[in-house]
Amino acid sequence: MAAQNLKHALFCAIITLIIAYPILGLNLEAEGTQVVLEGADTVTVVSIALAAVVVFLFQLFRDTILASLGRIPRFNPLANREPMEQGRRQRFETIALVLLVMAALAWPFFVSRGSVDLATLVLIYVMLALGLNVVVGLAGLLDLGYVAFYAVGAYTFALLSQYFGISFWLALPLGACLAALFGLVLGFPVLRLRGDYLAIVTLGFGEIIRILLNNMTWLTGGPNGIGGIPDPTLFGMEFGRRIKEEGNSSFHEVFGIAYSSEHKIIFLYLIALVLAVFTAVVIRRFTKMPVGRSWEALREDEIAARSLGLSRTSVKLSAFTIGAFFAGFAGTVFASKQGFISPESFVFLESAIILAIVVLGGMGSQIGVILAAIAVVILPELAREFSEFRMLIFGAAMVLMMVWRPQGLLPMRRIHIELKKQE
Repeated sequence: MAAQNLKHALFCAIITLIIAYPILGLNLEAEGTQVVLEGADTVTVVSIALAAVVVFLFQLFRDTILASLGRIPRFNPLANREPMEQGRRQRFETIALVLLVMAALAWPFFVSRGSVDLATLVLIYVMLALGLNVVVGLAGLLDLGYVAFYAVGAYTFALLSQYFGISFWLALPLGACLAALFGLVLGFPVLRLRGDYLAIVTLGFGEIIRILLNNMTWLTGGPNGIGGIPDPTLFGMEFGRRIKEEGNSSFHEVFGIAYSSEHKIIFLYLIALVLAVFTAVVIRRFTKMPVGRSWEALREDEIAARSLGLSRTSVKLSAFTIGAFFAGFAGTVFASKQGFISPESFVFLESAIILAIVVLGGMGSQIGVILAAIAVVILPELAREFSEFRMLIFGAAMVLMMVWRPQGLLPMRRIHIELKKQE
């Protein structure tokens, strides 16, 4: 066994050197009209060598290290804790959500403009994660192309405003409904799929949407994207210094206050907050309805759910449709916030991040997903000096989370029904 581990460790270390050195150690530099291949500096070469040594040692003592990692959950003080009583947990979640909303309402009036803008992005990811939580967390359907519905909502608003002059408020339900329609269309081909096959098909769907947006230059502008997306208005009042549409009025002139660019940022933040609360309330209500119970039944055992008379077709389609609907909401808000969108805003990495939020928060848990969205979006901004290692730190955090608390930050608790004993 030791000899086998040694050979495997040497092989992995050599592969690490072969892959890492060309990527990190060789650079193409332009000298006049020629491109010259240059080697890496000493620090990079030493870092690659240390990485190979680490891989070698890990593979050599892999069994011992994995055995040690397996004992980590024992040190978790929450590992063997008795689950909270059902009614008390529901009250706790309700109070926590109310406190979060109250804090979120006061947030934009005490922080800087950049903080409010970042909080708006957090709320967009909250909507996305709550929508994906329906598909993955509640229905148990692994969707790797969720960003496609996000893109549909964003491009619906951008195209409608560009070609037909439709406002944000009219495009908001249209974008959500069109994204829901795409979710319904995606649901039909995957009715008989599960597990890895379902993930591959949804991943392909997401890439198809992105490639179509990239190639349909006559409609979407292709790689150049769409700019000049209008801001939302408040009863015909615009938040810019000058009025852009005839018949509208200016917010600061109507209220007799000095113009400030922060007004628009705060207003968009409040819109995102209202939509995020609406998303959480509606999905929370769905979980207590028969459709929510059918999602959970399908997740636990599809054969047993069908034997109880549940329609696999309607259950899967409802999960995809409702999840896509709220992704369309988020896409419309994102387009208005950015003012410019392109296919590069909707790559596979976005789907991976949203899925990671759902897994980290606890699949099926609303408050856990909300807390995970806040952490995943804000923490990278607090450590900008490590921006080059963002994905490395993110991956390490995912691994540690799966070892330390694989069920997520705040896992979903199943509702138990207790029957009285018959005497």
